[in-house]
Amino acid sequence: MLIVLAFIILFHLAGAIVLFVATIHNAWWVVSPAGRDVIYTDLWYSCNSTCYPVENSHTTEAAYLQAVQASMILASILCCVSFFVFILQLFRIKQGERFIFTAIIQLLASLCVMIAVSIYTAEKKSFHVASLRDGSYGASYILAWISFPMTLISGLMYLVLRKRK
Repeated sequence: MLIVLAFIILFHLAGAIVLFVATIHNAWWVVSPAGRDVIYTDLWYSCNSTCYPVENSHTTEAAYLQAVQASMILASILCCVSFFVFILQLFRIKQGERFIFTAIIQLLASLCVMIAVSIYTAEKKSFHVASLRDGSYGASYILAWISFPMTLISGLMYLVLRKRK
């Protein structure tokens, strides 16, 4: 049982790390113009040799981008809260009970990741100025999609898991 518990904790922490890296790292969109430096764009900045804020990110035209930003931050927070609730429930709930509250929080984190990445996928062209539209998805975008099933599976594991001696 201790091995299963260690696996669940490590899987949750791995999912949280992937989620944090996807949120923070600056490679959601990558543009490689001919003869110039590669431009990496994340949810807040576009960077080549210098970084500058994503154009119009503070306006109502960027409401989609703001929704992606908020959803990824909320998913990161919920994932951390879920881990702390799991540790607390590990010592508080009675033998034989399930980790329902932890599972609900983790499934909400998974839902937030799915919402954020889906919005980014659907509206990617509206986020970027014309010079950046001919790019491709970057590593952070892929990590965000990887963090979705990791948080979902983690939440489902908490639903199934019962406290034992």
